[in-house]
Amino acid sequence: MKLNDLDLNPVAKIRESTNFTVREIRKVCKTIGPRAAGSESEDKAQDYILENCAKFADSAEKETFKLAPRAFMAWPWLGATVEIIAILLYIASAFVPQPMPRYFQIGALALTGIILVLIALEFLFYKQVFDPFFKKAQSSNVLLTKKPTGEVKRRIIFSGHIDSAYEWRFTHWGGYKLLRAAIYSALGCLVVCLVLDILTIAVDFSDGVLFGFRIAEGVCIVGLCVGFVFDNPKLVVEGANDDLTGVFSSIAVLQFLTTNNISFENTEVIAVSMGSEESGLRGAKALAKAHKFDDVETVFVASDTVRDMEFMGVYNKDMSGTVKLDKNAVQLMLDAAHDAGLELPKMTVELGATDAAAMMQGGIPSVAFCAMDHSPAQYYHTRTDTADNLNIQTIEKGIEVLIRTALLFDERGLSSGNA
Repeated sequence: MKLNDLDLNPVAKIRESTNFTVREIRKVCKTIGPRAAGSESEDKAQDYILENCAKFADSAEKETFKLAPRAFMAWPWLGATVEIIAILLYIASAFVPQPMPRYFQIGALALTGIILVLIALEFLFYKQVFDPFFKKAQSSNVLLTKKPTGEVKRRIIFSGHIDSAYEWRFTHWGGYKLLRAAIYSALGCLVVCLVLDILTIAVDFSDGVLFGFRIAEGVCIVGLCVGFVFDNPKLVVEGANDDLTGVFSSIAVLQFLTTNNISFENTEVIAVSMGSEESGLRGAKALAKAHKFDDVETVFVASDTVRDMEFMGVYNKDMSGTVKLDKNAVQLMLDAAHDAGLELPKMTVELGATDAAAMMQGGIPSVAFCAMDHSPAQYYHTRTDTADNLNIQTIEKGIEVLIRTALLFDERGLSSGNA
């Protein structure tokens, strides 16, 4: 089924869906506001979805799960703390009697190596290594399901995340240049300390050289201190773009189908308002664990931040490039975008991840759709991500791509493509 084959004015009807999306984003921002993962406000937003958007679906469910909301983004300050202890051990090795210096140096190396591994597991691969040590809370996913008129033979799931992030101070203070400088300086200091620790143990240097090493590691303490002020635990951003645009653009697909009396014969359409994405894809991990979605051909489409038209793309690699998304799902969206008059590029989430990565790891063919400058943009995780900072034209085109994706999937499923 093609959009232009339907007995309706596609431009006008997509505009209606866009108006719905923008109106709902503004309403959530005004009446509920910022929505940290696992917070009361996140829960209120999910209840709002249930109360106001279930009319576009045949069924609506709220599925709760437990998480440690602050564990994922603990790595900046936790890494800084552990590494500063390691540096102090290294420096102290010059002032203790033999054979203690060697033990202090080995301890410093061990701490540096451990924290680098833990940061990689938590931030690059989204493993829940810090969760056992942090306070737990409850979050939820809301699933809105539109059934087909006949037997379910296919399923397409559209999703955005309802939670918003704690503000990243360096992005707010100086944009992507300051943010990157802060991250690179801290990571650079960790690497310098690792190298110096290894050299100290492996090579018999003179006292003068070792004195220079201790000075260098002492200076690294300054660079590591950025970890203590990386995000602001007292300020949760509004998250209008990241990611209420994804939530309501996904629901807009159901709104479009329902208000225009369009029913698929064999394709089930689900819109998910995902919880706790900013806490390490916890909602998507919970959804993939609760539902295998392996009874029929299923595809998952994550929409995350639909604002910057010049950066709109279909993502075939996620989670810092370590997770390859489904090639047929990617091609499906590229073809749908082509039908919308767009030749979108295939892109990679180079640092961070979307919910598509967690769903793909859970065995569900997935693809991500974003329209955001990943430098990152000035509004990313800052107080400027407000309902006054939306790009309605980009939202409208994004909704069209999603609607065309649903129609194309109903027509052909996940047919082979060269992604």
